[in-house]
Amino acid sequence: MRIAVSCDHAGYILKDTVIQTILEAGHEPLDLGPYTAERVDFPDSAELVGKAILDGKADRGILICGSGIGVCIAANKMKGIYASVCHDVYSAHQGVEHDNMNILCLGGQIIGVQVAKELVRAYLGAEFMDHGNYQRRFGKIQKIEEKGIGSS
Repeated sequence: MRIAVSCDHAGYILKDTVIQTILEAGHEPLDLGPYTAERVDFPDSAELVGKAILDGKADRGILICGSGIGVCIAANKMKGIYASVCHDVYSAHQGVEHDNMNILCLGGQIIGVQVAKELVRAYLGAEFMDHGNYQRRFGKIQKIEEKGIGSS
């Protein structure tokens, strides 16, 4: 899989670890920056990763900011993006398996290097369970998205 990766300045501390873990897991990272720890705005990073997925340049993405929350909120504004903050291994794989999560959001000021590695491995090793209740529920999510509630 091709995995788009980006962060803001608060998430930069984990970016190299995430990229190395993707490589070690046998996948291809797509480093969308930043390339230094200079201050950048997390919505810009979220948009880069979301667009890479929507444009077919990446299969999934990983975003990192201070808490993971800002990039998660920004990414979820894009139709077809299903991002979640995960700071435990169960959520990192279950979000893909049950909910078809396509962006893992991490908090660079919340978790350490070892936890980040475990989360990335769990996320990359998971596949959506595209049947039964899981598909039905995901279809309902897509219907909510199609309604465009709140946009006018």
